[in-house]
Amino acid sequence: MVTFDLKTAVRYIILFLIGVGVLYLAFRGQDLGKIWQEIKTANYFWVTISALAVLIAHVLRALRWQMLYKSIHYKVSFLNAYHAVMIGYLANLALPRFGELGRCSVIHKAEKVPMFASIGTVITERLFDVLMLFLTSLAMIVFQYDIVSDFLYNTIYLNLVKKLNSLNYWWLVGCGILILALIALAIYFLRKKVSKKFLRIFVSLRQGFGSYGKLRQKGLFLTYTLGIWIFYSLSMYFAFSSIQATSGLHFNAAFTAIVFSGFAMAAPVQGGIGVFHWMVAQSLVLYGISFKDGLAYSTIIHSSQVLLIFILGSLSLFLVLAKKTGHH
Repeated sequence: MVTFDLKTAVRYIILFLIGVGVLYLAFRGQDLGKIWQEIKTANYFWVTISALAVLIAHVLRALRWQMLYKSIHYKVSFLNAYHAVMIGYLANLALPRFGELGRCSVIHKAEKVPMFASIGTVITERLFDVLMLFLTSLAMIVFQYDIVSDFLYNTIYLNLVKKLNSLNYWWLVGCGILILALIALAIYFLRKKVSKKFLRIFVSLRQGFGSYGKLRQKGLFLTYTLGIWIFYSLSMYFAFSSIQATSGLHFNAAFTAIVFSGFAMAAPVQGGIGVFHWMVAQSLVLYGISFKDGLAYSTIIHSSQVLLIFILGSLSLFLVLAKKTGHH
């Protein structure tokens, strides 16, 4: 059971307010009436097709996760893996990053898999997602350098250099040493006070981390990983047809939008609110779409994905709780 103190609650509220702040900055100065008109008159057939592509990506994620469990000799059913994934996404809408623990908790209760073994598999899975984000970013830079180079240089690189130049490096080094000292103290304390428990946690985590290495069908695992990203990109591409302004865009624009949205969703903000809208709209500006139209598009696709998670995540939560109650 996870408990929240006042400090934790305040932190999540601050993160949410940052997201709302970015959303406000993105929409500030825009013609909200025209944006709302575009959203109202959107072709929701293509929005539905886009949402279905996202659902297929979620299903592939559950299948991929199930493979990791199988490799370390835990029999986890596809349905439980799928329900856990959807409940995890639902939890992320309320508390960023909480969903990863949430889905591990579902598997722990449904399949009796040790919590830390699950956490190890989730971290392994996320490492492959980070690798895919890195590779797709690299592909975007290599194949669309003429389109994205100015944005990357002027908006990202120059701002990063400006921030780094304003940093006090001695303060940074001091923080690094302090963090390492605290980690060393924590490990020493855990080993001394709860050595057996610490050992069990370490063994479970190591088991989860080793799940990919023990896979017999690594090719299938990598195919699922690639499939997840292809269907995410297709969801972006299908949604282009939902409004007139973006209907002429090709798949390369969807590819760039998914890379930008990948970095947006990495931000510790509930459901990527605000950051997702700004980043996706910014990516479409590179292809001649106005920022206003980009915001209308990003609002449609973000809202459809949140609605999908809310409906299917709530259904999964209901089914898991009903099954648990039925066993008592």
